[in-house]
Amino acid sequence: MAKEIERKFLVTDRSYRDKARTHIEIAQGYLSTDPDATVRVRLSGDHAWLTVKSRNHGATRGEWEYQIPVSDAREMLTNCCGAHTIEKTRYIVDNPDGLCWEVDEFHGRHDGLIVAEIELPAEDTPFSRPGFVGEEVTGNPAYYNSVLSGV
Repeated sequence: MAKEIERKFLVTDRSYRDKARTHIEIAQGYLSTDPDATVRVRLSGDHAWLTVKSRNHGATRGEWEYQIPVSDAREMLTNCCGAHTIEKTRYIVDNPDGLCWEVDEFHGRHDGLIVAEIELPAEDTPFSRPGFVGEEVTGNPAYYNSVLSGV
């Protein structure tokens, strides 16, 4: 089973924009928001994925991701997710310790929410926190994208 080990933080300022090596636009929706089997469809540019995630255990959960045709993703977002689609801009910021931050600026009904995530090889992996990283919200369901999609 594939594992995702991720910690999530609120962002205190927009200094990450100057540090980002790139940014991408993302639209995503959920076919299932059941915490035991979350199913997400994501569209970004000319690429699309279907992702299944298991329940979180701390910062770790199972994750299976499959590339799908862009046309299928567009249809799923329109026909299955509709108004519950999340739109965000993701900034990729390299960390000095070799890890990478993904900083998501949410748009639409969540405009103003900015969350930074870092994927780790193990839950206890040490990492440095840049100045834009604030309060940790790992494990707080209010900041799960699957929850935000229904709010």
